Amino acid sequence: MNAHRIGFLVLLALLTPGVVFGQSVSKAGTVAAPFLEIPVGAPAIAMGGAFVSLANDASALYWNSAGAAFQEHTQLLVSHMEWIADTRFDYAALVVPLGDAGTIGVTFTALGMGDMKVRTVEQPEGTGEYFSASDIAAGLSYSRRLSERFTVGFTAKYIQQTIWHETATAVAFDLGTMFRTDLLGGLVIGAALSNFGTDMELEGRDMRTFIRVDPTKLGSNDQIPYTLDVQSWDLPLLFQLGVSFSPVRDDEYRWTVAVDAIHQADNYESVNLGTEFAFQEFLFLRAGYHSLFLEESEGGLSAGLGVASSALFSASTVFQVDYAYRDMGRLNAVHNLSLSVRF
Repeated sequence: MNAHRIGFLVLLALLTPGVVFGQSVSKAGTVAAPFLEIPVGAPAIAMGGAFVSLANDASALYWNSAGAAFQEHTQLLVSHMEWIADTRFDYAALVVPLGDAGTIGVTFTALGMGDMKVRTVEQPEGTGEYFSASDIAAGLSYSRRLSERFTVGFTAKYIQQTIWHETATAVAFDLGTMFRTDLLGGLVIGAALSNFGTDMELEGRDMRTFIRVDPTKLGSNDQIPYTLDVQSWDLPLLFQLGVSFSPVRDDEYRWTVAVDAIHQADNYESVNLGTEFAFQEFLFLRAGYHSLFLEESEGGLSAGLGVASSALFSASTVFQVDYAYRDMGRLNAVHNLSLSVRF
């Protein structure tokens, strides 16, 4: 079986969820670990999240791990964003090419918040205790070139959500593919299926409590232990199909346009649009629109810029700083800063 036939089978497998999971009713708010849908990396965010066919930096491990196979240098990327409702979102990724053996990568994602007062009906101003909530995910990726044009990538990740004394965990997998063509001067097609994994169900000491057998009878036992039965929830399965090309490309300038079609298991379909203008691969100007055609979406416009330097440390080292602004409508704008080094 040659590489092109393998590529066709992988692409068909990725296209299948768009048919199988088609829906006419929004399922917003019906999944666990929604932090897995928060976009990462300032370049991708500034381009409206239209990055599944680009995936040309370490954030490819989130968008489409197949893109990491095209990278020829080790790259480290760290990203920070002040997310909505006073939460903090951080992402780190490391990509290491292994030559003909492929490319490996590791990622870590964290969403956190400050401490909050524990309040009860009897003590609405607080009991003196504090609680917090946090989400984390750690992933291990592998990608490989099946030919000069076609790559595939896989990611296995561990997911954990915690709120006070309760914790829910899951294991999930991502699958991606990328194909470079000669159309339109280098059209690239990318597809990715993300967050296919186990359900999540909260467990912890607060699920165990005590009840009174019969509160109407004097002397009835009020220390009968019981455990709350909570429902398990699916992960936010996500399918993305995108194309990108550069209508202008020479030694001085590059203009890239990208479009992604998004199918979410917990929402309606939408489209992400993005564009990037690069001058000597040193200065980057970006703009885009998130969730076009999505009903009742908040905001959508995004923009950003980046600066790279190949002479900061050595001739073979590139240090890059990227910034992104994203309008979130009534939820206010968010700002993302990414730092990366390629060596």
